[in-house]
Amino acid sequence: MFLPVITALAFIITFIVVGLTVVAAAFSGGRRGRERPPGPTRRNRRVIVVLTGLVVLLLGVLVPVLVVASAKDARSAPGGVTLDAAAEHGRVVFAERCATCHTLKGANAVGKVGPNLDQLVGPLDQNGVGGTKQQQAFVLGAIRQGRANGRGQMPANLVDGQDAQDVAKFVAVAAGH
Repeated sequence: MFLPVITALAFIITFIVVGLTVVAAAFSGGRRGRERPPGPTRRNRRVIVVLTGLVVLLLGVLVPVLVVASAKDARSAPGGVTLDAAAEHGRVVFAERCATCHTLKGANAVGKVGPNLDQLVGPLDQNGVGGTKQQQAFVLGAIRQGRANGRGQMPANLVDGQDAQDVAKFVAVAAGH
């Protein structure tokens, strides 16, 4: 909860400091001692500085607020799939152990070594149902046996126990979305 807030505040403060520094440097007038052509009056420069500062402040606060406000629920995977607790846990384990090799849009994974799970496991069936028991069993079998009987690129039991079941559930639900 607090990490996103602290990150947003750090971004806002950095944005404001950099913006105001750029504005101050732009209005500093350059090197002293040289003859300058006539420019805006002191009052006009102050108005410009204040307006620019307000724009920088507004954008520095408004943009992050809009991004945070439009953020999806963390339990909703890409593609609009809502995950239960087991599938959400599977999503986390998949990100840690599987995402470097496999492609799966539902996990924002773009691995190149293993197969594309969106294509291999498949999307929803004709009735709009996904995450079937057959899909889960297929994924769980691949996790337990590995590929090429464990002598391939994917070793057997890379994930085990409840973690393996949760990953299988997540992949079955998210594949093809």
